[in-house]
Amino acid sequence: MAHGPLLIAGLGNPGPEYAFTHHNAGWMLIDRFAAAQGISLDRVMFKGRMGSGTVAGKKVYLVKPLTYMNASGQSVIPLLHYYKIPLENLLVCYDEMDLPLGTIRLRADGGAGGQKGMISIIQAASSKEIPRLRLGIGRPPAGWDPVDYLLSPFTRDELPVVKYMLDGALPAVELFISEGIQAAMNRFNTGNAPNIAEIK
Repeated sequence: MAHGPLLIAGLGNPGPEYAFTHHNAGWMLIDRFAAAQGISLDRVMFKGRMGSGTVAGKKVYLVKPLTYMNASGQSVIPLLHYYKIPLENLLVCYDEMDLPLGTIRLRADGGAGGQKGMISIIQAASSKEIPRLRLGIGRPPAGWDPVDYLLSPFTRDELPVVKYMLDGALPAVELFISEGIQAAMNRFNTGNAPNIAEIK
């Protein structure tokens, strides 16, 4: 990874009605990471709520875009340019329906897999070489429209698994900051889907 500051972006939608929806897993992770690191998300810049601090001896910026999911690139990439942060020092955290609930996976690059926020960021950056952390939310129940599922709140049964997933993602973000995406992938991409019955 390059030297200099880093930007950790969590994707979601603004507004209390979206606060604990499946599509806001990225926002939830940023809130949890900010609290763990004592970072206040008390500024609004480039259409994003953000804060900054020092993690593992490095300057780190956290942002939750306020643009709504489909326009996330309008916040993330201008911030990247403003702080002169290279793409390899950006980590985008977002929900992923193609991963079982509770599972995390990191990637160094690649397509968006249909995730609209990541599509927006790739388009704004004109590059697919963007590290990302995907937070598994599972597929919709039979008969559900995927959009309705994304915008529905986590159920009471799902919340303990979500907490387990977010707690597990915190050290992955820390390792990305301290050692880069490859080290984080090597350590955190080895686990299988969690045993939900045991978590509950």
